[in-house]
Parts: sequence; structure tokens; C-alpha cells
Amino acid sequence: MIEPENVNEMSIRQINAYFRKNDESHKWPVCGRFNATERAIINVRKQGLNGGLEYYLALEAEIGRIVNSLV
Repeated sequence: MIEPENVNEMSIRQINAYFRKNDESHKWPVCGRFNATERAIINVRKQGLNGGLEYYLALEAEIGRIVNSLV
């Protein structure tokens, strides 16, 4: 996924919408068992981040962690 140019100015809601739009949870290895993006959003929200690049990178890392734990 390509990082948006204005990620520093994006709110949490905008970043979540961006990730949901580009969601590929239906592909291997998740194979439709659950939505990795939604699970990652829930996990990262608990960290209390304020949005911007920090939230974007945390969400991207969490999705990778979830997907790679299934392999």
C-alpha cells in the first residue's frame, strides 16, 4: 500500500477509512476468516495515539503482525 502524501495531517478517522478502502483481508493467509484491518484498528486504538504518521505506522505494523502470525 502506498502511503498518502498528507498522512501527517490525517485524523484517525481518515487513516482508518484509508486502510479500510485498501483492505485485502480476503486474500491469503487470512482467507476471509476475519478482517485483519478491523482487528488491527481495534488493537491500535487502545494505544491512545493521536493520528498522523505515528498512528499510520502503528496500524500498518499491527496489520503485518496479525497477518504474519497466521503463517
